[in-house]
Amino acid sequence: MNQQVVVIGLGRFGSSVAKALYNLGHEVLAIDKNEDRVQSMMGQVSFPVTGDASNEAVLRELGVDKYDAAIVAVGTDIVASVLSTVVLKNMDVPYVVARAEDDLHGNTLERIGADKVVHAESEMGVRLAHNMFNPNVQEYLELAPEYGLSRIRAPQSFDGKTLRDLGFSNPRDKYGLAAMALLHGREVTLNPDIDESIKAGDVLILAGKDELLDKLPS
Repeated sequence: MNQQVVVIGLGRFGSSVAKALYNLGHEVLAIDKNEDRVQSMMGQVSFPVTGDASNEAVLRELGVDKYDAAIVAVGTDIVASVLSTVVLKNMDVPYVVARAEDDLHGNTLERIGADKVVHAESEMGVRLAHNMFNPNVQEYLELAPEYGLSRIRAPQSFDGKTLRDLGFSNPRDKYGLAAMALLHGREVTLNPDIDESIKAGDVLILAGKDELLDKLPS
């Protein structure tokens, strides 16, 4: 399901995650104080806006209190990062992800209520966009434009079923994804057989088109 996401800070990481989320079909409001950065995002996000995201009145005027999630991508300006995170939590935005510059910054963000803290740059922005709304996706790696590799934790709906049952046996089946590996506890099976049984909590490494990876059940 498509979500409304606000991205605050349009440096390398922020612009990367904003564009990736927009390309995945989400509605993205992108905010930065720097007019040039905002202009560079025209046509690449839903709503590029110049403004001070540490000001609650500005965010409320933009309707951010109605958004599903927020990403505070401000890195070097730690005060602005902390203030923006506090404002978003006070506005009851359901899910706030914040980028940390270092461990101290990260610990501060966690203490003030950030739901997730990342230490990242541009490539991590793409990964975050792909796993942000599916708690079972533990990791995403871009292999080529529009193709990737996802590490997912098998949800309860997979329990007791085989790869064949789940539609991972060939590209024409349900998900159109290839199962590259299966991790059950400490046991690792590469190129698992299509009749291999899956248990809830197992880890699958899947490869395929991004649009198919993003349709995996959460």
